[in-house]
This record gives sequence, structure tokens and C-alpha cells, in this order.
Amino acid sequence: MMTQQPIIPIILSGGAGTRLWPLSNEAKPKQFLRFGSDFSLMQQTVLRCSGEVFDARPIIVSGDSQRFLIAEDLRGIFREADIILEPLRRDSCAAIVAGCLQALKRSPEAVVLVLAADHQIPDSGAFVAAVTRARHVAEQGYLTSFGVRPKYPATGYGYIKPGERLSVDTCSRIEKFVEKPDAQTAETYMREGYLWNSGNFLFSAKAFIDEIEKLAPEILAAVSASFEQVRLDVDFIWLGADGFSKSPKISVDFAVMEKTERAAVCAVDYEWNDIGSWDAVHTLLPQDGSANVIVGRGIALKGSNNLVHSNHHVTALYGVDDLVVVVTEDCLLVTKRGLTEKVKDVVEALKIKG
Repeated sequence: MMTQQPIIPIILSGGAGTRLWPLSNEAKPKQFLRFGSDFSLMQQTVLRCSGEVFDARPIIVSGDSQRFLIAEDLRGIFREADIILEPLRRDSCAAIVAGCLQALKRSPEAVVLVLAADHQIPDSGAFVAAVTRARHVAEQGYLTSFGVRPKYPATGYGYIKPGERLSVDTCSRIEKFVEKPDAQTAETYMREGYLWNSGNFLFSAKAFIDEIEKLAPEILAAVSASFEQVRLDVDFIWLGADGFSKSPKISVDFAVMEKTERAAVCAVDYEWNDIGSWDAVHTLLPQDGSANVIVGRGIALKGSNNLVHSNHHVTALYGVDDLVVVVTEDCLLVTKRGLTEKVKDVVEALKIKG
């Protein structure tokens, strides 16, 4: 019996993490933060892809400003990777094309697992089982996403509607993608069996490139040209700016997944969180009897449902509820629970103000 090739992880680490400002910023985006763990989110993602199912050398796609943070995180867990450096941001589709082209250099039969560097999946066993189960569908040529069965009517996630069942019980063709809904629509989606769109994928690298060639050839041409201009430096693969800059800036969902006839989704039940807001952080960390979360030098008295994150100044809350207070060496954020997804608006306002 032929042994299956290990799956090559492609880890996307291009985000700036502005939704968790001021702790996460351009200098140190959220994938390099730990949130109470011994490992950063980046390290957790790499370690999650361990064992015989996976190639021991992942491909990480990022910007050059993150290269030393990535290298430091990899050294901390004794791992190596092909680190592809984008000269500028072009969203997820171009990044995935770059990862797939690198994977095909390593093996023309490569099967790749595309993961965000900043998501949390605590149950690695359930994650590996889901990937193993979905591989059969991916090897049939489907571009397979992982849809998380909703635990509550979330308004911060996009949703996927499963369609016709495929040969694996939990995998289906995708009937449609929908954007982030309002609360009432999210409740309807839960009742109708929609899944959270995790933004993680499993497919043959060749199958994905074939679809890109049909649906978004300008992206393939631009990224391919950037590889012709590539510069190598130890583990770093610097893509050429002239070629890469010609790629449209577009997500993989819009460019490919919503157009292809090969889209599939495998439903999963493991805990998953994209940590897209301070409200999400509140759900991850230990809470006291009043549902307050305190990280660092803080205290909350006579109040409930607060989050205090301060590693520098002693920060005390008294008699208030539903606040998020984040203190860094040079910034202070105070906002209400339920509004934290809008923190990125503060970052934009500060840029405008200068």
C-alpha cells in the first residue's frame, strides 16, 4: 500500500491585528501574543500541525516586517519553515497562491492545509481528526473549507450554507457563502444548519492553482512573476515586488471560493476562535466569580463582565460593568463590551490624526 504524502501546512501571517489594539499593533500583531498560554498563537498553529499527518516543515507567508518575529517563534519551539515574504499586502488569495506554488516546488502532488496564524483551536486531536477525514474529499479535487458548527448566533463571523452531501458524512458541497449577519439573521442561520466560515482550507495545491488559472489568472500571473524575481536568504524567500504588486488585492473567498464549482465544506465541532475582538479574548481567559478577566496588574471590584489587561501600570476598576480596559506602556484603551469589534476604527482615526 502506498504511503500518503504528509500534508504541507501553509500558515498565513499577514494581518496587522488592529482589532486588538493597543496590545496588537503593526510592530507585533496578535499572532505573536500569548493570551495566557505558554506559546504564542503562531507557535500554537505550528505545533497543531505535528505528527505523521503533516510535513514537519510548514510554509509561512508573511510580510518582511514580521520575519524576525516568525524566526524567533520558530526557534522557541525548535521548528523550521519556508518563510515567504510578501513585498506588500495583497490579501489572502495572493498569499495562498504563493504558498501553493512553493508547495508544488516541493512536490507536484502536494496537499496543503491553509491556516490563519492567529486562530485558537484548543483540541489538537479533534483538529487532526477533522483534517484526516477531509483529506479524502480534497484528493477528489475539491477546494475544501472547514465550517464550524455554531455554538451561538455570532454576528462577527461569515457563514457557509452546506449543500449536497459528499462521500464523507460531514462534508458537503457549498451552496452559498454569506457575510456577517445581524443578530436575528444569525439565529436563523443556526436553525437552518449554516456553519461558521473558519477561513481554513484543505486542497491539492495543483487543484487550487488550476482554479486560479481559470477564475483569477491575473493573480497567478503576478505571483508567478514574483517567484521569477525571488531572492533567497537563509530560510527567507523574498518575492519580487515588481511582479507581486500587479496582483489584485482580494480575498480567496471572493476570488475563488464563491465562484468555483469545486467548493466543499467539512463540518467540525471543535472549539475555534479567531480572536477577532477583545470580547473574544474575554471568553478565552479565566474569569472570577463576577465574570471579570484580569491579566497583569489589575483589579475589578463591585463590578462584573469587565476585562482588564495591563502589564505596566496598576489598573483598578470600581463599581463598573461591561468595560474593556487595555493598558500598554504608551497607550490606554477604554471601551464597552459589545463594541470591541470597532476598535480598528480607533486605529484608523489615529492614523488620520497623525
